[in-house]
Parts: sequence; C-alpha cells; structure tokens
Amino acid sequence: MLVYVRGAGDIATGIALRLHRCGMQVVMADLAVPTSIRRTVCFSEAIRLGETTVEDVRGVLCADAAAVRAAVAAGDVAVVVDAEARMAPELAPDVLVDAILAKKNLGTTRGMAPVVIGVGPGFTAPVDVDAAVETMRGHYLGRVYYKGSPIANTAIPGLIGGYAGERVLRAPADGVFEPRVRIGDEVHAGTVCGEVAGKAMVATIDGVVRGLLQAGVTVRRGMKSGDVDPRCEAAFIRTTSDKASAVGGGVLEAILHLTGALADVGSAREWQTVPEAVATAAASGLDLSGIEEFA
Repeated sequence: MLVYVRGAGDIATGIALRLHRCGMQVVMADLAVPTSIRRTVCFSEAIRLGETTVEDVRGVLCADAAAVRAAVAAGDVAVVVDAEARMAPELAPDVLVDAILAKKNLGTTRGMAPVVIGVGPGFTAPVDVDAAVETMRGHYLGRVYYKGSPIANTAIPGLIGGYAGERVLRAPADGVFEPRVRIGDEVHAGTVCGEVAGKAMVATIDGVVRGLLQAGVTVRRGMKSGDVDPRCEAAFIRTTSDKASAVGGGVLEAILHLTGALADVGSAREWQTVPEAVATAAASGLDLSGIEEFA
C-alpha cells in the first residue's frame, strides 16, 4: 500500500513512522525550504541534507516518481519537494494524508486518492476528506472523525512540563532567521536563541532547545521559530512526541477502517488455526471423536 503524505514536519513524520512500521510504503512531500521546527525528528530534513534518519528509519530525497518507487522498494521513506502535490497523480497512491497542519485546507480534496485523510483543523469528513484526525492535546487527541471536524485552532500551544505558550520561541521581526544556539543546547530564561533583522529571539524559560529553524529561512514577525522543553530529557530530542504517535495511530486506524485492508485477516487465521490445533491434539493421543463437527 502506497501512502502519499502532504507535509514532512514532526507530526507528519510521526504518522510516517507508524505507517512504515506496519509495512506501508510512504512518500512525503514538503516545501523546497521547509519550516519544520523539530528538525531532529522530521523527514523534511532530507530536503536540506539529501537524506536523514529518524528513529532508525531512513528518509531519502527523491527527484522524480521513478526515484520514489526505488526508495520505497528499498524500505526507505521517500521525500519529495512537491508542495502542490503535483506528483500524486503519477504515483497513484492508495491513500493521501494531508498533514501540513496549516489549520486550514490548502487544496486537498476527496478524489486525490481512493482514501483521503485530513490531519487537524480545517477538514470536514466526509465533505473534503474521507476522515479527519484530531491534533488537539487532551481527551480527543488522535481520535478519528468519519463525520465532522477536529477542534478548531485555539492558537494556544499544548502544555508540556507545566508550560504552554512560554516554551515557544517566536520570530521578533520579519526577515531572515539566524540561529544562535543549536537543538539540544541547554538554555535559560534570557538566553538569545536567534536573531531576525538585528532583533533578538529570547528564551523565556529554562530548558533544552527541542526545536529550531535552520539558518536562512525567511520568517514573519510572530512565526514559530523554536521550542524550549522544560523537561530537559535528552532522549526527547531524537524521538517522536506522544502527540505525533497518537495522531499517527489515528491515521493508521482510518486507513485500515476505510480500505478494509484487514477485513479478512480474522477469518483466515481461524481457518488456519483450527486444523493446526486438531493435528497437535491428535499427535498427543487425545480422543478427538466428534471433533469434525466442531472443526
């Protein structure tokens, strides 16, 4: 099964890992200059570096559909520069997932693939997608909507380590972003973590830099450009978040539900298991008279 994922940021990468580990072939599409923050757990880094590895899964940059097919056949995640999903018709995916997380639909429609899934606010099932997956932290995180929409964007970051908006680093001006720290660095309230147009982007809490834009990205004032994690756990820097995993689980459910990929697995297992159990019992010398009726 081939799944085309629009977006290759941290949530999209969490989705890709879940699908890849279940045996699906995954291609991810993003901008030529990605704006992912948590770059150590984003397959979008393959666009900048040519390839990247997230939790032992390799993502490779592919120039065309032929390269995509070769990459997924080799067991890798294929990454393409294709913000408009123009390559999707040529690849003819079984499933298309919109995980851009733009808080609105940027052009995904039912009919782009046999199954179309939207992630986060901006999608309504079964209007523009076949299913939508909740991204809001809390009780409904990862829930699949086959009718309806995820919770509208509140513009309030989720609570992590007791902090919400305080942990987010935002661009202080319009211009070109220049980092002053690296992902994984320990910072304190007042640490200058980046600059834009000569203005400092300053941490407001103590913690570890969990995410940061790469140098040279054009930003606008107030744009999310970094993330400080107050929990200070080094392992969290290179592993997908609980949120990404939960959303990935929701997408996996939606794919299996809508494609019916496992519809015959239960009956097939029962058909195989009963004769095996009978043969094992017979070999042990048990009286199996009348077992034919049960079998």
